[in-house]
Amino acid sequence: MNQSKTFTYLLAAGSVALVALMVCYPEVAVGGSIKGLTIWWNQVFPALFPFFVLAELMISFGVVNFAGILMEPLMRPIFRLPGIGGFVLMMGVVSGFPAGARITADLYKDKKLTKSEAERLASFTNFSNPLFIFSVTAVQFFHQASLGIIFALSHYFGNLCVGLTMRFFSNSKKRTNTVQVRSRFVYALECMHQERLAHNQPFGKKIGDAVVSSVTTLLAIGGFIALFSMLYQLFLNIGAINLLGEVLSICFKWIGFSPELGSAVIPGLFELTIGDKSVAELTSVPLIEQVVVVSGLLGFCGFSIQAQAVSILSQAGLSSRLFLIGRILQMIYSSIAAFLLFHVFSTNSSTVETTTAFSQNLSVLTHRAVFWGPTLTFVVLIIFILLQLHRVCSHSHHLNG
Repeated sequence: MNQSKTFTYLLAAGSVALVALMVCYPEVAVGGSIKGLTIWWNQVFPALFPFFVLAELMISFGVVNFAGILMEPLMRPIFRLPGIGGFVLMMGVVSGFPAGARITADLYKDKKLTKSEAERLASFTNFSNPLFIFSVTAVQFFHQASLGIIFALSHYFGNLCVGLTMRFFSNSKKRTNTVQVRSRFVYALECMHQERLAHNQPFGKKIGDAVVSSVTTLLAIGGFIALFSMLYQLFLNIGAINLLGEVLSICFKWIGFSPELGSAVIPGLFELTIGDKSVAELTSVPLIEQVVVVSGLLGFCGFSIQAQAVSILSQAGLSSRLFLIGRILQMIYSSIAAFLLFHVFSTNSSTVETTTAFSQNLSVLTHRAVFWGPTLTFVVLIIFILLQLHRVCSHSHHLNG
């Protein structure tokens, strides 16, 4: 029996087993799905939708070309990527998972990136949202605002190290830059104007396309969140999670960490938020071990987020191999960075005061987002439905005409 047939049989058996679990434990399956969809409705959709729409508009307005030309001297020698990779990097930092994969896929479809460049860029431009790092993880889970700077720096440092590692996967020759430094800004402005003219469409159509494309992606993201939330609850109900937790406890004990971390880490492998909270609640575990493990989970980002990014990349015809390798590497890099930064910042009282003030402001924004989030989700979905109905009616009228 060849490997292809074996893989087919394993996939078929796995799908049948999951269906059987859903039939045996219908309340658990429905409850897990509802929990995942609640997170998507209240937090994920309102957090990502504005950034997805703005990214679409900036691409059509030529802002990406403008930023790419300006950042070419930085991105090319460091990461062996074109300057537009810097735009994806910045948007990924600000908006969070999986915006980096989404914008990278869009740029690849527009032929602004080669296949190799897009796959390497996607491997290190997916970041956790800064609001989640500072306000949720540091303040709400650990009740220590000063840890926010450690989580953030280790997370960003780990991802940049992944980018430096991926530069060695490049098989492209070094390009020479013919643009003079003094005229670079003027040249970037001209390229931005030419890009806008190349995509010259009515402003209303651009906004409509951006909304439809963004909501379509977010609907798929919601499906992944509900699916993995359901899978986690089913595996937890049959004891598979506890068994895996015992295995990880042995691994943590082997490296000198508290074995209690094993069972707490398991939820984070599926869904990042639940995992971070579980680790933070282990009061018997030394704080430095909690910080290192949570930083690793932020880099790994969970199967749910990984599946979202893999789906986006696959739809664009991009391989997800480097992206998945990058998650393992970032988990390692971020954990090491967190271990070092913990000793550096734990003795710095000024950092504690600065981060506390910063986190208080982020906490206010988070509470407002939670309050208005469901309303924004509902309104945008209604607009999405109306736009789709308008397009269907217009298409039918065109065919009849």
